[in-house]
Amino acid sequence: MTDMRGVGRANRAFTGIPTFLRSDICTDLDTIAARMAVFGVPMDEGSPYLPGARFAPRSIREHSMRFAATGFYDIERDRHFLATEITDGSIVDVGDVDVFPTNVEKTAENISAMSRQLRRRGVIPVGIGGDHSVSFPIVRGFEEPIHVIQFDAHLDFAPVTPDLRYTNGQPFRHITALPHVKSVTQVGIRSLRVRPVEVADARAAGNRIVTMSEFHTLTPAGVAQLLPAGEKCYVSIDIDALDMSLIPGCVSAEPNGLIYAELRDTLIALAQRMDIVGFDLVEVCPPLDVGTGVTSYLAAHVMVEFMGHIFAR
Repeated sequence: MTDMRGVGRANRAFTGIPTFLRSDICTDLDTIAARMAVFGVPMDEGSPYLPGARFAPRSIREHSMRFAATGFYDIERDRHFLATEITDGSIVDVGDVDVFPTNVEKTAENISAMSRQLRRRGVIPVGIGGDHSVSFPIVRGFEEPIHVIQFDAHLDFAPVTPDLRYTNGQPFRHITALPHVKSVTQVGIRSLRVRPVEVADARAAGNRIVTMSEFHTLTPAGVAQLLPAGEKCYVSIDIDALDMSLIPGCVSAEPNGLIYAELRDTLIALAQRMDIVGFDLVEVCPPLDVGTGVTSYLAAHVMVEFMGHIFAR
């Protein structure tokens, strides 16, 4: 017999049950013993333009299976990352949050319950969206003081109205108001569709906005140094932080974005400086992607590298 990771099998990327990185499935959060848990949030009802991000958790999981269950070797650093964390159960996949179509508030309650239960067990939650509206209920589930850093082309700080409260344009207005969030840093902001009221309100709330020109001045290490060393940090990665040439499978892609190395190096700097207690990756839209699924693969790549450096710390 072999375990579900397929140890002893040829184990090609297109075979087996598509858990993230072929990690074990854990269905009992009350007894979870892992250090990190991946979960999907297949919801895109916060997207007012085009649907499809609900299919991203499954697609990103499938592309994560192109990596071995024994992690990855970084030739530049001459170092093997995640060599044992998957096979020893340090990383598990806990499935998807239960989504109630058309009932955004009930789905959001389930999302918060997932992150809350994981944190109470001392586990690092890793959410795969879904549109960016899912980040607010994930962060709401935390009960400890945290700093939040967002990588995004947009501020997602739109005003809340009685008719529009939980779209993907508003999560960081909600997150900033949470009492346990000590600071919010918003990196890569550049969209010409960001409105002046969003910028004014975010700055008035004390958020640190890092535009692309300032990012290039600060460098990845300088961005990490904006946050107090050693404190707990949650990271939210919108795939549109990357330049639109890299992400055909994204509804909200924008020009003049980060290249992969810039995002990767900033995440590495954060992993080395901060206590990363959770992160999410959102806004991949598989129906828009090219045939090879490069956007889903790039998303999996970002997640896998970040995980490797979180554990390396």
